[in-house]
Amino acid sequence: MADPEIVPTPPVEPRQIVHIVEDDEQFRLSLLDLFESLYIDAEGFEDANAFFSRASKINSGCVLLDVHLPGLNGLEFQRELDAAGFDLPIIFMTGHGDVATSVTAMKAGAVDFLEKPLGTYELVDAINAAFELGVGQQKHRARRSVVKARAASLTRRETQVLALVVRGLMNKQIAFELGISEIMVKLHRGSGMRKMQAGSLAELVRQYEFLT
Repeated sequence: MADPEIVPTPPVEPRQIVHIVEDDEQFRLSLLDLFESLYIDAEGFEDANAFFSRASKINSGCVLLDVHLPGLNGLEFQRELDAAGFDLPIIFMTGHGDVATSVTAMKAGAVDFLEKPLGTYELVDAINAAFELGVGQQKHRARRSVVKARAASLTRRETQVLALVVRGLMNKQIAFELGISEIMVKLHRGSGMRKMQAGSLAELVRQYEFLT
């Protein structure tokens, strides 16, 4: 009797979650209710410490963040987020908005800066934009990780040769630069291109953009 066909298990996609960081409990709960009614996953945190102690780095999504938090405020939170190992787009919200604060937030990479009371359509548009940005960031990180692993497999000489290839030098110029024969340049170049899985110079250049 033939063995039953084994169906591969699809990879588990990280959940897209709105991480609400808001010290006003009533407002935080109202946002959770709103997102539940819209079938958007959301979790609430009363301050930055609660977020950093309870939020999962496995999940993706965005942070809906009150600027005026007790302890670590919103702008400080924004600076600490990357250092803590999270890579979540931020949407700021405030009842005391001002131009200087919003400009600082946007320059630091915030997706949007919303003033309370929040309009549902405006909020959902910002959430969708943040989710889309987060997905793009995840794909970029995954691609960069693959390229870095390939680059780590190169020998020292392959690394030197490919770095000069990416700069646009011809084999003869690379040979002169490194003090080796043109034949050796071709060997190291071919070996390095195979390890990087680059079928063309253009593909190699695109990969090296992830390493800068």
